[in-house]
Amino acid sequence: MSEDKYLVRAPLLDPKQQVLGYKLGWQKGLPSGETDLDHLLALVAERASDTPLGRLFLDARPARRSAETLQTMAPPDTVLVLNRADLADGDDVAAATTLREHGFSLAIGDADLAFLESSESLLALLSHVELGLDHPDLTTISSLAVHTQPPLAVVLTPCQDWAAFDACAALGLSGFFGNLCLAPRKQNQPGELGPQTVLILQLMQMVQENADVRHLEKLLKRDAVLSYKLFRYINSASFGIEVEIQSLRHAVAMLGYTPLFRWLSLLLAMTNTVSFSPALLQAAIVRGRLTELLGQDLLSRGESEDLFVVGMFSLLGQMLGVPITEVLSQIVLPDAIVQALISRGGKYGPFLSLTEACEREDGCSADLADALFVTAKRVNDAHLLALAWAQNIKL
Repeated sequence: MSEDKYLVRAPLLDPKQQVLGYKLGWQKGLPSGETDLDHLLALVAERASDTPLGRLFLDARPARRSAETLQTMAPPDTVLVLNRADLADGDDVAAATTLREHGFSLAIGDADLAFLESSESLLALLSHVELGLDHPDLTTISSLAVHTQPPLAVVLTPCQDWAAFDACAALGLSGFFGNLCLAPRKQNQPGELGPQTVLILQLMQMVQENADVRHLEKLLKRDAVLSYKLFRYINSASFGIEVEIQSLRHAVAMLGYTPLFRWLSLLLAMTNTVSFSPALLQAAIVRGRLTELLGQDLLSRGESEDLFVVGMFSLLGQMLGVPITEVLSQIVLPDAIVQALISRGGKYGPFLSLTEACEREDGCSADLADALFVTAKRVNDAHLLALAWAQNIKL
């Protein structure tokens, strides 16, 4: 049943690895039945009605069936992916035209040159064209897209590794990177912990030890850029605080030490100046928040906050270009966090494993969720909330 399925996302990356949006579907392939499609659209529409989710690409075929469910969604942020068969008769074209008039963007998922050149009226309905990197008409369609009014955005799919992404970026095109977290990028040179990384690890260790905030301030003042970024992140997050945090002492007084540790972990992830990836950082933030949300009703508040660090640190080795063991040698973390990071074991390991499974189209989310007595609805709701939360962080 569709109610027992789990969401999977593929980030849309531009040539600079900025995340432009996400394509959502069900694990183990795209929806195959009308019930599955209805459930996906209803789930996203329900969450989008009260929480902005950013730009989403959704399989919405056929257009006639999707129109009613999509009424509660925010049209400017929603791209509906159709196939040529969905525009084969007048009723489908009329439904697609209605969706376009309501403000939704439309994409074609199996375009060829003959179809795009067959009708100017059909072409005018589209905002995006999805193509494979090996598509025989890629060059010609890309040229056609530039000269179409308004211009079409050509999106390549799938990018399964960094070589495919580099080829996509070289063409100046964006692409869906379905297994971003599972495709570590090889470093040209062995990475090492830089002075900024070491400074943040020192701050994190002091926070772990509940050091006097005056000592923390003294250390943080060594790097004005870090101070600026830290307060920018804190103020962009949703803590329900109406005043602006302007100093470390103010942050500790208002929030306590645990949230401060969380934002330092985010700063830590950005210290690789050689091969920094905004997309990977975004993935780490989503992973951290999702892992935290999955544990909120099952663990204490402090333990669920630890889960954010578990999620963030699980991608830290990739982001810094060093083994995670080297990072862990510089800071003393609770054993439960270390066990989760090293072996996916201990109290926190199952939550991280479930979060990682949500990133894979063939993930075994159901088995992992069952082991934690967590329903598919709760996992999917947490997934969407994590996406919404991450997009509010000012990177």
